[in-house]
Amino acid sequence: MQANDDEAHGTRAGNARTGPGDLGRRVALRREELGLTREEVARRAGMAPGYLQYVEEEVADAGAVGLIRLAGALETTTAGLRGGGTDLPTGLGKAARHPELLDMSPEECREHLSTHGVGRVAVTTADGPAVAPVNYSVVDDEIVYRTRPGGSADPQPGTDVAFEVDHIDEAFSRGWSVLVVGRAERATDTAMADRLAERAYTSAWAGGDRGLWIRIVPLRITGRRIAVP
Repeated sequence: MQANDDEAHGTRAGNARTGPGDLGRRVALRREELGLTREEVARRAGMAPGYLQYVEEEVADAGAVGLIRLAGALETTTAGLRGGGTDLPTGLGKAARHPELLDMSPEECREHLSTHGVGRVAVTTADGPAVAPVNYSVVDDEIVYRTRPGGSADPQPGTDVAFEVDHIDEAFSRGWSVLVVGRAERATDTAMADRLAERAYTSAWAGGDRGLWIRIVPLRITGRRIAVP
């Protein structure tokens, strides 16, 4: 049964236009992760595309039934859409039955790296090994990110570092990870730093003075994924 226009209109009437809420952001992000259009998700969930647009773009409460339908359509859980695990580590669920761990080709690894995201860089510091999360971009097949000079994500130039990015699908107990091992270089040339800034998707989420660009020139790219029948 589809949500009718009266239902959507009635929900809109009770809320002034304020932009997307937490639920809307999570629904839209999950839809984009799956590569689905609003029409496709609405058809899966049995609701009108216009109502799904409202859920994504306004501060909306889809209701218990609507939330369950959306979770099923987006191959996730209602808790995931509500952000119930926001302050908890991923992977709290149980393993699936008969999982298979598969190696990914370098081409698959590059596809999973995409053009940007959040990953972790492992470096050697004076205090020992350190791992730091960074907002990264992929530019000309190199991993680039901004950090604070002398910070935990600022490796010694010319040293080898490891960079890892992964994704966990809690609803189906599956996921993947990509590991890049490469040589770290500082982008001290002004023209190069400006070019990287122009092509970066976002500034560092952590904020602060993070104007030092680090380039990781890949020497080896490997990846694995958990496949579930």
